[in-house]
Amino acid sequence: MSRFFVMSLLFGLTFGQTASLCAPSEYVIHVEKRECAYCLAINTTICAGFCMTRDSNGKKLLLKSALSQNVCTYKEMLYQTALIPGCPHHTIPYYSYPVAVSCKCGKCNTDYSDCVHEKVKTNYCTKPQKLCNM
Repeated sequence: MSRFFVMSLLFGLTFGQTASLCAPSEYVIHVEKRECAYCLAINTTICAGFCMTRDSNGKKLLLKSALSQNVCTYKEMLYQTALIPGCPHHTIPYYSYPVAVSCKCGKCNTDYSDCVHEKVKTNYCTKPQKLCNM
């Protein structure tokens, strides 16, 4: 093997282990209320991607603080509010949702993040759809 190839391989392995691919990603949220006539499809951004973690085989021997389970989470976010169309007057027709401005690898904060990945797809509409581009 050439010296250049070996150096490139080592650089790639080193950089690949330290780089994270955590960034805002486009996502569609489907929102509906039982009282309203339509389902609203909202285009927004969420934090998604890969973060390096350390998970030792000797978990029982180490303190929990020594283990690092980082997730791709919000660094900076803002909230926007959408109006769900077709709601009767006695219903509150507004829905607020987070928009990821920037992301980071860190501990999952359950105050504003869903830290469990569901395998069942629940993000769909059962009513006619309206698209909301924010």
